[in-house]
Parts: sequence; C-alpha cells; structure tokens
Amino acid sequence: MTFRDRIHPQLRGWYDASGGFDFDHLEEFVAKCNAAELANLKEDPLVSVRDRMIPGPDGAPEVKVRIYQPAKGAGRPLPCLFFYHGGGFLFGTVYRQENLCQRYVKNVGCMVVSVEYRLAPQWKAPAQLEDCYAALTWVYDNAAELGVDRDRLAVSGLSAGGNLAAAMALYVREKKGPKLCLQMPLYAELDYTLDTPSAREITDTKVWCRDNCEKSWDKVLSPGKLPSPFESPALAKDLTGLPPLFSYIGQLDPGRDENIAYWTRLMDAGVACEYHVFPGCYHCFELSVPDADFSKVAYELTYAALKRAFGVEDGSTDPAE
Repeated sequence: MTFRDRIHPQLRGWYDASGGFDFDHLEEFVAKCNAAELANLKEDPLVSVRDRMIPGPDGAPEVKVRIYQPAKGAGRPLPCLFFYHGGGFLFGTVYRQENLCQRYVKNVGCMVVSVEYRLAPQWKAPAQLEDCYAALTWVYDNAAELGVDRDRLAVSGLSAGGNLAAAMALYVREKKGPKLCLQMPLYAELDYTLDTPSAREITDTKVWCRDNCEKSWDKVLSPGKLPSPFESPALAKDLTGLPPLFSYIGQLDPGRDENIAYWTRLMDAGVACEYHVFPGCYHCFELSVPDADFSKVAYELTYAALKRAFGVEDGSTDPAE
C-alpha cells in the first residue's frame, strides 16, 4: 500500500497538488508564503480585526499582535485565546491562519490574540516563547482596556505553534504567570529527538514529514546545547499542575507518537486531557481541506472544548458562515 492509499479519499486532492515545503531555498519560500498570506486575507463583517505593536521581552524587538474580536460589542469582558501560527519556526506571520482565528471568534465568542513571534534561523529558541509570553503578560496587564476577562485565558497553536502552546503552559507554571484555563497544542512539535515510529514512518515530502521536522529543529535550536523543556516540551520531567489539555492529530502525522506519549504523561500527572487521532489524515489536514468530514469534526470538537474551558453556553455566539 502506498502512502497515498493510506490517505482519506477526501484529502487526496490536496496531496496530489502539493508541492511540499522548500526549506532548501528558505528565503524564496518564505517570501512566497508571506505573499500568499496577504493575498488570501478576507474581511468578515462578524469579526473586528486590528494590529498592534507591543513591548517585547527585555532587550528584544517589539512584538506584533493581531487582535480579533466579535464586531458586535459583547458589553462584558471576553475570554481570550492566544494563538501561535504554524510554519516550522521558519515561516508564517499573524496573517497565516487568519480564517482560523476568525472561526474561533465567531463560533466561540472569544477574543483571539495572534502573536507574530521571531523566526528561526535568525532567532534561536527560546526567543519565540519569550515573545509569546510577552504578549500574554501584556494582555493580562491591559485586560481592562482590551475588554479581556483575566480569569479566562487559553493558549493554542499549530505544529511549531503547538510547541509554543505546550511550552507556554510549562513556562507560565515556572514563572508563576497568568493562570491558563486550557492549553490547546494541535499536532505539536514536541520532541526534538524524532525517535518514534511515526517520526521514522512519515517520509513523503508532499506532506509535513521527517525531513521537514529535522530541518525545523535544526534551525531553531542552538547547536551543541541540550534543549530545555521550554524548547522541546517532551523533555519536561514534571507535568503536574498544568492546565487541562485539548488536542488532536492525524494518524499520518510524523508527530503522532510523540503527541500521544505526551498526552499520556499528562494524564498520568493528573492533568485533565481530551484528544483525538484522525485516521487517514496528514499534518494540518483541517486547514488544507476544511470541508472534509474529519476536518469539520475537528473544528466542532475544538469549539466545544474552548466553550467548556471559557464557560460559554451553546447558542450564545453567532454561527460561522
């Protein structure tokens, strides 16, 4: 059976058309991706969007955040989801997952703060996490002005952004920072060793594969230095006291086994966890083919998890168009 044969039929069209990820010509690839992100921006009358520059970590540049919230004023403080885009730590901006951030606003009734963290290889870890923490503390300190409920804060991200969401849960515990009610790392890069069956198994370059994972880790980690748990969360020895987790991943994702292992360790540590593995699905399947059956299920499960964490009642938000 070929790799293509293992893919769910509804996801094969995207696979057939995929050109993969050209990290060997990184500058050109990043420029192409950035141009595509801007070209694909679409205003939504139900969502108000604004960009803002905020103070970065000590001695570091300012951080750009993109703030999404319901266009119709809520009249009360909103729960806030901090979102970290995907891109292997190498590419992506706050515009990369614009549609997804708008979906969260419309279907959950929350504010979303998307963070444009510094990218590798120019900036090595933990610069990315430090930028994300700067955004978290800035929102917390300015909650009244922003209309944010400081008791309802959650973090989420995709792939490399999933790494940052998981690392943020650890970092906030270490720093005794703002309390999080949910961590939502989706198909996250968690283990730099790539020493799992799925990391060895998924090698097809038309999807996110082992080769991409190796290049991602190689460019974001400092050579000759053992990563910390804030850079590779799978290294964390103590997972107690972390916020509840919601997550999912495709069966054909190279990170499948490292995520399952991490979720299992969280449960063993007494952390409430909900997770799902979707058969026949590759990395980022729900963004690549949003109308596929499993993609729709993934979205609905995500909205429901956020609503529970935020204490939002069903029927209190505008439906997504």
